[in-house]
Amino acid sequence: MKSSVRLFRIAGIDIGVHYTWIFIFVLISVSLAYGFFPQNYPGWDTVTYWITGILAAIFLFISVLLHELAHSLVAQARGMEVSSITLFIFGGVSNLQEEPEKPRTEFFMAIVGPLTSLVLAGVFWGLMQPVGNQESPLAAMLGYLALINLILGIFNLLPGFPLDGGRVLRSLLWGTTGSLVRATNIAATVGRVFGWTLIAVGMVQLFFTGNILGGIWISFVGWFLSNAAESSRQQITLQEQLTGTKVAEVMDAEQETIGPDTPVADVVWDIFRRKRGRAVAVCDGNKLVGIVTITDIKELTQDKWAETPVSRIMTREPLHTVTPQDELNKAMRTLAQHDLNQVLVVDGERCIGLLTRADIIRHLQFSQELGIKSRKQQT
Repeated sequence: MKSSVRLFRIAGIDIGVHYTWIFIFVLISVSLAYGFFPQNYPGWDTVTYWITGILAAIFLFISVLLHELAHSLVAQARGMEVSSITLFIFGGVSNLQEEPEKPRTEFFMAIVGPLTSLVLAGVFWGLMQPVGNQESPLAAMLGYLALINLILGIFNLLPGFPLDGGRVLRSLLWGTTGSLVRATNIAATVGRVFGWTLIAVGMVQLFFTGNILGGIWISFVGWFLSNAAESSRQQITLQEQLTGTKVAEVMDAEQETIGPDTPVADVVWDIFRRKRGRAVAVCDGNKLVGIVTITDIKELTQDKWAETPVSRIMTREPLHTVTPQDELNKAMRTLAQHDLNQVLVVDGERCIGLLTRADIIRHLQFSQELGIKSRKQQT
């Protein structure tokens, strides 16, 4: 997720926070210090309310992190790579390198999150019992954490895709129908209905009960879930369309590569302007050594183009690559994961060229216009 800050690593997984997390952390802390604890536990002083509210908010996000970590550890156990977990305004998200390949895998990945929250609810409730004074800040904080984890566990079990319950529903439909696309379409429809329902509930809260903040928040969550469900449906449809198509079938087979001694001026006039390119692979003989993009050239004034070899401005690392025989789905994941407009293509150590987002878009438009089915859809 963009605009996130890495904090630490657990089990090889980067843990980070998105800038929106700061907003929700402050909002929860304030609402606990000014609302929940004063209403339910009157008589404390202001400092105690604030300390308890902030600590409760911290442990709430630790609970969310454990929820997401459960998803990620199950994914790792099933042979999937998890790059990071990011806490953001709506909780947390595990960033997987790929989607589950079997409905059984998705079922266990999805169900373990809500179960973790429910277990945490029981743990916090159990820790609260030995506390002598049930009106004390410690007991109040443990009681709140037990309650909020119970709510999170139950809420995430609801079949509103892409919530965990929606993914459980998709895994069951996937196993029944044998079609990931059909299962996703059904689960996404249920998810969008669930999102619209939350929006309606939020509007009622906003205009008829006077709960302005709660109404806005519920509507916002409903809008987010509805859009996330539709985005997931489109992603799976795209994945299905690209399945079976190789990089070599889509990339420009006649594109040029350049040597590290090529002057920047030649790249600008002969490749970028004449051929309307925006990047070119740099190869020393047949070996890939870098890539030059328009962004790299912007750092150099025009009067130095003729005298500057591309080796002085090219990007040397990291160089993200695919092979001609890789499927387009792998190339798309690489482009999305690293926010790239093109990915380098190599065959062993031999430099081939580039595959661009524009190449993939042209392929999709061509297939859609002629009604060409993917190889997977043909089987």
